[in-house]
Amino acid sequence: MKNYQNELLSFNTLIKALEKLPSIGKKSAMKMAYTIAVENTSLGMQISQAINDCIIDMQKCKLCGALSISEVCHICLDKRRNCGTLCIVSHPKDIFLIEEIGEFCGLYCVIEDYTSYDFNALQNRIKEQGIHEVIFAFIPSLQSDVMATFIQDRLDGLNLSFSKIAQGVPLNVSLDNVDNISLARAFSGRIGI
Repeated sequence: MKNYQNELLSFNTLIKALEKLPSIGKKSAMKMAYTIAVENTSLGMQISQAINDCIIDMQKCKLCGALSISEVCHICLDKRRNCGTLCIVSHPKDIFLIEEIGEFCGLYCVIEDYTSYDFNALQNRIKEQGIHEVIFAFIPSLQSDVMATFIQDRLDGLNLSFSKIAQGVPLNVSLDNVDNISLARAFSGRIGI
């Protein structure tokens, strides 16, 4: 059996690559590989082209850090979005989740590494855009509380109110594992900090 699998080097390489994706185990990777390489090769080519195009087109917005196809994302360019609130997230993918629920009409800021982030630029952005509330949409955890406190300290003196998403988001659970209804409740029921 092992020799048979070893002969199929490209197929095994595909399985191993797919296994590296989050929440994909060996059996799922094998099913996916078989589907796109054997059963539905046109789908495989379509996925291959989509991945290639995405890698070439995607970049991070120079203002907020969200994924974008241009230097500045469509959210930052949308004048209707500035309602005085700024939502700070840990990852660009969190913006997809928040946008999907349709409860937030403000702007975003992605801070993946708060220890090396340019807070002077963020302070200037807050002043220029008339931000009065900062919402932290982090995974509820002790580390997130530390990060929120650190960011609050860096934004001290800007006369801001701070809040964080609340009810419905369990401790130490990534936002992409929270259903839309719970995330919507967490946004509408956010609490001041």
